[in-house]
Amino acid sequence: MAQPFVRNRMFGSLQEAYDRLEAIVNCSHDGIYITDGQANTLWVNPAYLSISGLQKEDVLGQNMWELERTGIISQSGTLLAIAQRRPVTLEQTFRTGKRALITSTPDFAADGQIAMVVTNVRDMTEYYDLQEKYQKTAERYRSELELARKQLLNSSDLIAADPNTLSVLNQVDRVAALDTTVLLTGETGVGKEKFAQYIYKNSPRRRERFLPVNCGAIPPALMESELFGYEQGAFTGASRHGKMGIFELADKGTIFLDEIGELPLDMQVKLLRVLQERHIQRIGGSQNIPVDVRVIAATNRDLSEMVRSKTFREDLFYRLNVVPITIPPLRERRGDILPFIHCFLEELNRKYGFHKEFSTSALQAMERYPWPGNVRELKNVVERVVILSESDLILSSDLPFQAKGSHDPLLQAGKPVDLRLETAKFEYQYIQKAYETYKNVRSAAASLGMDSSTFVRKRKKYQQMLQK
Repeated sequence: MAQPFVRNRMFGSLQEAYDRLEAIVNCSHDGIYITDGQANTLWVNPAYLSISGLQKEDVLGQNMWELERTGIISQSGTLLAIAQRRPVTLEQTFRTGKRALITSTPDFAADGQIAMVVTNVRDMTEYYDLQEKYQKTAERYRSELELARKQLLNSSDLIAADPNTLSVLNQVDRVAALDTTVLLTGETGVGKEKFAQYIYKNSPRRRERFLPVNCGAIPPALMESELFGYEQGAFTGASRHGKMGIFELADKGTIFLDEIGELPLDMQVKLLRVLQERHIQRIGGSQNIPVDVRVIAATNRDLSEMVRSKTFREDLFYRLNVVPITIPPLRERRGDILPFIHCFLEELNRKYGFHKEFSTSALQAMERYPWPGNVRELKNVVERVVILSESDLILSSDLPFQAKGSHDPLLQAGKPVDLRLETAKFEYQYIQKAYETYKNVRSAAASLGMDSSTFVRKRKKYQQMLQK
């Protein structure tokens, strides 16, 4: 029975076993460091010496306590494993600059004493470097993205805090990169031009021109020459050099045709031809001039109803209505009202050197007000009351309207009210909610139309006020 055991033995002798074990340890890509149970160094392999930058004579026969005390080794996993009687893993940086993950594992004898400690040393330098590069790149990307978001969304012109606005912005994001015609609809003052600018700034044409045209502001007699230009002597008073029209000037860029519903019928025909054929003819000219433009149109009118009443061409309507996007009125995105107010107020305080704030009752009144003039009206009201109010604290009585249900019940009951405290409570709720939603100061501040420093300052100020 002994013969099969001998035939299947891995090594023929103890010396052969030692030689093979030495070869295995020395061939390991990871560093291996072995001590006895008293932390005396028994064996190190070449990989460990390469990672650590040490020589054999620096460590062989040396006790780990002394090596750590003299600083030859910064921190010993072996000593921790002996003390804790269990495997220990930690990070270590060597004099070579290499960073390693070391795991020290105690091996126990039959009597329960630690016979030796085997430490595996894995060089993680390249991994850590890649991780740091990734984190720096990710942080830079997040910073750039946040800066772009703040510049494009959370200026005083375009704020997206309300879910309804974010839903619209989601549609706008999808269409911005596609070179297609967009029709923006919505009431007067909702910010259609700002959404058009957002599309342009996120489009492949963002390095070219963005030219807005208010179709309702140009006299019908001048409309064609403004859009398509004219040749020398085309009509009385024409420049002797001729003139390029807006479509030529916007070549490779974007044209925003605001109030497209005001375009006269004869101009609708000519605009349709340009959109279909991609070239224009100047007044008095016969040459076809190719133009490559993206058209974003906008209107506060019901174009489909105008088509039925024959005041807007059906073929032009379908040409413009490739991607229709409706921007809701401010009364349907009330989550944007306070961020807009804070933005406008901050701009005005900075512009005029004021330190004005809105009382809780004023903010509540403005939140409840229906804003028939939308963002444009809101901006005008904020500017008016900031300029005309005599106190730094703007009250609801300073507003040019009285929103239904905006009276403070405490005031009605004749009870004294600390308006600054009430304002603090009101604003602090929004600040905290934004921070809990976005998990960081930059995004939270941007969602409320503030810069980061203002957000942090107000948050700290209100916390102190409310804790008293």
